[in-house]
Amino acid sequence: MKLSEKNKELLNSLEQSVFEYDIEKTGSLAEEVVQRGVDLLSAMDCLTRAITQIGHRFGTGELFLPDLVGAGRVVDKAMTILQVEMDRKGQEGRYKGTVVIGTVLGDIHSIGKNMVAAFCRASGFKVIDLGENVSSERFIDAVKRHRPHVLALSSLLTTTMAEQQKAIRTLSEKGLRKGVKLMVGGGPVTREFAAKIGADGYASTAPAGAKLALELTAKAERS
Repeated sequence: MKLSEKNKELLNSLEQSVFEYDIEKTGSLAEEVVQRGVDLLSAMDCLTRAITQIGHRFGTGELFLPDLVGAGRVVDKAMTILQVEMDRKGQEGRYKGTVVIGTVLGDIHSIGKNMVAAFCRASGFKVIDLGENVSSERFIDAVKRHRPHVLALSSLLTTTMAEQQKAIRTLSEKGLRKGVKLMVGGGPVTREFAAKIGADGYASTAPAGAKLALELTAKAERS
């Protein structure tokens, strides 16, 4: 879709606002994109470029965790606004896939989970965020309802890591593993633990989580 100069300026402002970590400004600009009827994928591309650059600069040590958290919050805000409009217009087929994400039962930490959700949205996914303290039953219900390509389970406490294993085991017992890939993450989680509990992948950072979701989605579609 060809953009007018005015709309190009709006998208440029949206992209630059991510680097200011101003959630209200970014949200307002996203609302303006919707009101003007600007191409939603073009807007999402702007946000993706910004968060990808911030993720790269975080990886090289130029930026730090507060920068990543701040950028993740503003991108998540804007992407959620755009996602609602895309769904309203019946354009779900334009997503790269669906990710259901949540922090497991007994754990109320949200920052890491929220950053992964933000990076996944910026990577073109429809994200269903179940929040924190999510039981295995709620994860199962979400898989049945949304048929995601990826189910992402977060745990920030060693005492709740067993809930990741429970969710994966319950999914298998219900015969719902086919077509959905399982990824896990969180401070105490390791690649070895992920393999032990039968997860399909593990990511230690939000950018890595989004990349893994893309890789797992490709595998889910081939299987």
